[in-house]
Amino acid sequence: MMRVSLTAGLVLWFSLLLSGCAGMMPGYEKPQVNITSFALAPGSAGGVPRFNIGIQVINPNRESLSLQGMSYSVEVEGNRVLSGATADLPEVPGYGMADFEIEASPNLLGGIRLLTDLFARQRDTLGFAFKARIDAGGVFSYINVEEAGSFNLPDARR
Repeated sequence: MMRVSLTAGLVLWFSLLLSGCAGMMPGYEKPQVNITSFALAPGSAGGVPRFNIGIQVINPNRESLSLQGMSYSVEVEGNRVLSGATADLPEVPGYGMADFEIEASPNLLGGIRLLTDLFARQRDTLGFAFKARIDAGGVFSYINVEEAGSFNLPDARR
């Protein structure tokens, strides 16, 4: 009886070890995510403005990526001014890429904090950050993306 339990336990342990090793996927490279466009969404001029953000995902791996969902935000000077989430994402083929658009809505309180900060401190440039968390399913299920930079403000004295 003890021998059967020990054998069953060893078989179970060995099965788990093999499935864990298979899931590590040696040579796996993190997919690359690029921002390709940023524009005011059509039809948003009259009400609350919405923004379309173009995204490109490049998959450097053999296996396709079945993207499950994505949450994202845009911050300006540390204030979250846009955010959104979507589950409507394409599959990215192995050694391929997919282009798609996401829609972001303004955060009223983040916008007010940004305006208050701009009135308090005059500056020539503003820092921004695009942050996203993409659920790619599978072993390495989340891809975290952060693109940061700055842009110049027009000179109001001219």
